[in-house]
Amino acid sequence: MITSVKNQKVKEWKKLHKKKYRDQAGTFLVEGHHLVEEVLTSDWNIRELILLEDKEAPSSYHGQKEWVNDQVMKEISQTETPQGIVAVVDKKERVWEEGTRLLLLDTIQDPGNLGTLIRTADAAGFDAVLVGKGSVDLFNDKVLRATQGSIFHDMKVVEVSLEEEMSRLKDAGFSIWGTALEGAKIYKELEVPERVALLVGNEGNGVQETLLAEATEKVSIPMYGKAESLNVAVAAGILMYALKE
Repeated sequence: MITSVKNQKVKEWKKLHKKKYRDQAGTFLVEGHHLVEEVLTSDWNIRELILLEDKEAPSSYHGQKEWVNDQVMKEISQTETPQGIVAVVDKKERVWEEGTRLLLLDTIQDPGNLGTLIRTADAAGFDAVLVGKGSVDLFNDKVLRATQGSIFHDMKVVEVSLEEEMSRLKDAGFSIWGTALEGAKIYKELEVPERVALLVGNEGNGVQETLLAEATEKVSIPMYGKAESLNVAVAAGILMYALKE
């Protein structure tokens, strides 16, 4: 059992709190019973399982295990009340290949929003989420928690260049609906295309003008009260379900 926060393994685990080291190591941390179970039932690989001294490993896990004391667990945990189970998971390259419903994300900065967008796309039965450059890291712990495990499901979540991807999608016969506040049509007024990609943008600035110019349609959601706009994850949820009906 590891009992010192100065242990080299503990130092390496703690480095994974930062994107720079996650990229270098090709691994990331997943914390808590629910998310670890989600990984175990997926095709992602757990390199190592870290357990609080009185915890047992899930019966379905047969890989490397390390037990630690409470002090060490608090050192590597990124939650206020650690559940005593953390997995070191290998990153994997994911490629989107087919589908008719896609979510395109332009520079989403808030981890909670990114995770909620991924979770909602999964719930709405979308085929893939394509995350544009400049968005928060997919393997940020707050993003992972907000997905509630959806990032490990069959729906592909892929980091891409949106400029290149949008050009490719249009060549493949996709309509691209970009969300906008001005010069946009109410989404209910439009016929839902057979193949469609929904483009939503940054919390403060919306979709970049260069990307919006490449959209097939600019769409908006009507505001019935005095609020000027909706949270990006809420707006995307409304539109994703509308596109599935």
